[in-house]
Amino acid sequence: MTDLFFRAIVPDEVDDFFASLSVAFSDPRPDAEEVETDKKVAELDRTFAAFDGDRIVGCAGAYSQQMVTPGGARVPTAGITMVGVLPTHRRRGILRELMTMMLDQAAGRGEPMASLFASQGAIYGRFGFGHAAHHLEFDIALDRLVWADGTEPTGRIVLYPRAEALPIMRRIYDRAIERRPGALEVDDRWMDVAFWESKKDDERVFYAVHEDDAGAPDAFAMYGIKHEWPRGLPSSEARVKRFVATTPESHIGMWRYLCSIDLMARVKADLRPVDEPLQWLVEEPRALRPQLEDGLFLRPVDVAAAWSARGYVGSGSVVIEVDDPSRTEAAGTFFLEVDDGVGMCARTDRDPDLRCSVNAVGSTYVGGTTWTALAGAKRVHEVTPGALALADGLFRSDRAPWPAFYF
Repeated sequence: MTDLFFRAIVPDEVDDFFASLSVAFSDPRPDAEEVETDKKVAELDRTFAAFDGDRIVGCAGAYSQQMVTPGGARVPTAGITMVGVLPTHRRRGILRELMTMMLDQAAGRGEPMASLFASQGAIYGRFGFGHAAHHLEFDIALDRLVWADGTEPTGRIVLYPRAEALPIMRRIYDRAIERRPGALEVDDRWMDVAFWESKKDDERVFYAVHEDDAGAPDAFAMYGIKHEWPRGLPSSEARVKRFVATTPESHIGMWRYLCSIDLMARVKADLRPVDEPLQWLVEEPRALRPQLEDGLFLRPVDVAAAWSARGYVGSGSVVIEVDDPSRTEAAGTFFLEVDDGVGMCARTDRDPDLRCSVNAVGSTYVGGTTWTALAGAKRVHEVTPGALALADGLFRSDRAPWPAFYF
C-alpha cells in the first residue's frame, strides 16, 4: 500500500468523498438531495478516506451515538457508516486500514461499543462484529386481514405537514426508546435526517400522529403511497417508512389506520422489531407475510466498559474469556459481577466459565440472542457446567432490540 495514504477529510473534500462513495456502491453519480441531507450529520473528524494521489478511492465514517442498552442505560457508541472502496482498488487492504482507524478513534474517545448496518454481513465478522438484532418486514395482504377481538381503535389520527410533525415525533420517539435496547438517542439534526423525506414526487410522505382520547400525541407513522391502477381498478400500496408508538392503544390505533386507507391493496412496513405486537393483533397471521432480516451488528471496543454500562437481570457472576484476533489488545478474560441488575466488569486472571469470540459479545449485548443459542452454533464454549444458563439469565432482555432507523 505504498502508493496509498489515509486520513480524515477536510471540508473542501466532502463532495469528492460522497462522489467516490457513490461509485463504490455502483452508482456513477450521487443523489444530490441525499448528499445534502447526509452532510447535516457528517462529522469530518470521523470521516476517513483512502487516497491514491489526490483521488479518494476508499471511504468510511462514524457517528457519535448514544445507544440504549437493556435496562435503559445509554452507552457511547461509534456508529460505523459510509463504508466503500472503489472497484479499481479492492483487495488492497483499504477496508482493513479504514476500519482500524475508526475503531482506534472510538477507543481513544472512550466509546465502549461500535455498531453498523451491513450491506453484506459476511464482510464485518472478521472485524469483530456480531449480528445483534434481527428485524421483520411485512407485506400485508389487506384482503386477507382479519383483526382480533379487542383491537378496536381508540383516540384519533391527525395528519401534519413535516415542519409541524417533527417536534411532535421527537417527543414521541424520546419516550418510546426509553427501555428499547439498540435504539439511538437523536437530536434535532438527527431527527431531520433519520426521518428524512425525499422531494421527489413519487416519494412524497404523509406524517400521521395518533392522539389518545385526551388529545396527547403517543404514536407516529411516516408513510408513502405507491399508486397502482391495473385496468382501472385501485390496487395501491401504502409503504410505512417509520412507525413509533408508546402505548398498546396507540400501536393498535396506528396499525388500524394504516390498514384502512382507501384504495390500498397492501401495506408494506420495513424495520419492525421481532416482538412487533401486530403479529398478535390479527386472526390470520399469514396475511402479514412477514420476513425476517438481519439488522444491527455490534462489536465491543472495550469489553469491560461495555459490560459495565448495560443493565442485567438478578444477581450473579461469570468469568468469560474473549478472543479478539482483529484487535488483540482488546482480548482477555473478564470477571462480570452483577448485583440486583447492576453490573461491574474488569479484567481478571481467573479461569473462565465461558470462552467466546468478540463477535459473540456483540451478538448478545442488547439481548437479541442468548449465550446458549450461540453455543449451539459453536460460537461460545461452556467450560463450567451451568455457566450458559447463568449468563442467559443475567443478560436477558424482556424487549427485543430495535434500532428504529437505519444510519
